[in-house]
Amino acid sequence: MDVMELTAGPSWQAVDFISDLHLQAIEPATFDAWRGYMQTTPADAVFLLGDLFEVWVGDDVLQEHGFEQQCAQILEQTAARVPTFFMHGNRDFLVGSSLMGACNTTLLHDPTVLSFNHQRWMLSHGDALCLDDTAYMAFRQQVRSADWQQAFLTKPLAERQAIARGLREQSEARKKSGAEYADVCAQAARLLLLQADATTLIHGHTHKPATHDLGNGLQRVVLSDWDAAAKPPRLEVMRLSNAGFKRIPLV
Repeated sequence: MDVMELTAGPSWQAVDFISDLHLQAIEPATFDAWRGYMQTTPADAVFLLGDLFEVWVGDDVLQEHGFEQQCAQILEQTAARVPTFFMHGNRDFLVGSSLMGACNTTLLHDPTVLSFNHQRWMLSHGDALCLDDTAYMAFRQQVRSADWQQAFLTKPLAERQAIARGLREQSEARKKSGAEYADVCAQAARLLLLQADATTLIHGHTHKPATHDLGNGLQRVVLSDWDAAAKPPRLEVMRLSNAGFKRIPLV
């Protein structure tokens, strides 16, 4: 697996990681919480590690004066204040250079090693490491191919949005059925860390925030998903500083 390298800015004292916000117009409370966080975070850099959006069907959606454009404005405003980084998730892998350029946000390869505070931190969305979900892995390989994406993006916007709605409905039906979702493969996580000479993997995707000991001084730290309407609300930021990790609830 190819790994990108990123070195923290010399003045960085704290960096924030969030993922799996699944922003969509029908959930305004989560959007409002994200907007408030992005406008006020004291971190020196913000890393959005995938599934910022519930769905992204192509950057041309920005031509419509709607929800996606509001999100883009917030990204742009934040990036004007602090370096902002985005990594594809399994819901928003079609975010492209047009959105990133318009928002002055840096698109990160998955995975990326961040050198910060004299340590190497492995960043990933996490879905590529859920190897036991063979059906999803086959789907992921298909939709991440250049040919599939080119064919999909040539479809009319309304058709792409309809396809996305159908996929969301299938996903919701699976959740309601109580189906189990595969977790990150520990062996794959260990191998990735060893190959990159890193000790900690930071990822989202699974919606199971925790810290897992992988043995031999290796660990993986799982970010929380966001849902302001949940009881209790799930709105958590992971902040990394010289003092180590700190989970920061926003409510």
